[in-house]
Amino acid sequence: TVGKICMADLFDNNRYSHDPRTQFLSWGLMDNGAWDYSANVRGYTPAFAVELFKGRNEFRYAFSLLPEEANVGTMNWDIGKSRGQMAEYVHNYKVGGHPGAVRVLAFLNTAGMGNYRESIALDPTAPSIIATREDGRTKWGIGLNAEQEFTKDLGGFLREGWNDGTNETWCFTEIDQQVSGGLALNGTLWHRPKDVVGLAFIVSGISDAHKDYLAAGGNGFILGDGALTYAYEKLAEFDYSCALRDGIWLSGAYQFVADPGYNSARGPVNVFSLRLHAEI
Repeated sequence: TVGKICMADLFDNNRYSHDPRTQFLSWGLMDNGAWDYSANVRGYTPAFAVELFKGRNEFRYAFSLLPEEANVGTMNWDIGKSRGQMAEYVHNYKVGGHPGAVRVLAFLNTAGMGNYRESIALDPTAPSIIATREDGRTKWGIGLNAEQEFTKDLGGFLREGWNDGTNETWCFTEIDQQVSGGLALNGTLWHRPKDVVGLAFIVSGISDAHKDYLAAGGNGFILGDGALTYAYEKLAEFDYSCALRDGIWLSGAYQFVADPGYNSARGPVNVFSLRLHAEI
């Protein structure tokens, strides 16, 4: 595959938690939140990917561009200084006739990132990650992703992700560690087999360096309010996707967020959403 593509369309797939157009809405349920996946501000990047399917096993690798600066639209075409690389192994299997899959993902980003510790050392009272940006910085991480069908109508998923959290987040969101899991049930019991109801939970965290940077008053491209009383961020999401007709879904979701932005002085937050998705 060659072109301007979304890495999440190729990697970290999951039958029960992957597509925010009709499934769970939270970013931490769309993908492994600790995967700082290559993308411009809208989620796309020029890239090429190679995939091999052999029996029950899948192998894929991609090489992509990264933004010139954190979370912007302009991409850096100097691959000697800036690049994203991803590799994934997938094993598909069946238990009692019910399909399942296990995925292992690894990524390595190289870009002109800033460093949390250096930013604090440069200015302990108002650190700026931008002030320490330097070519050749890296961010790497791994992720585990599993799905399992329990019955023809009920399935579940589990994800775990981690990145080194030494340098700034460059593309996706400010999560350095995450565990998520949930269940999805088709509506056969209430005579709407194409409807899906889901319940999922996430616990997210950040590295010690990232934590200290925010506590000192630093800002990332999403987080930062001048102070931080650190706590893991906890999120629960309930989602109902109603198939109005073929190709049209109406979905409603409720999210409860405790300690948003890893700050126990904030929240909790209640989020309600309604989505209409049509495929022509």
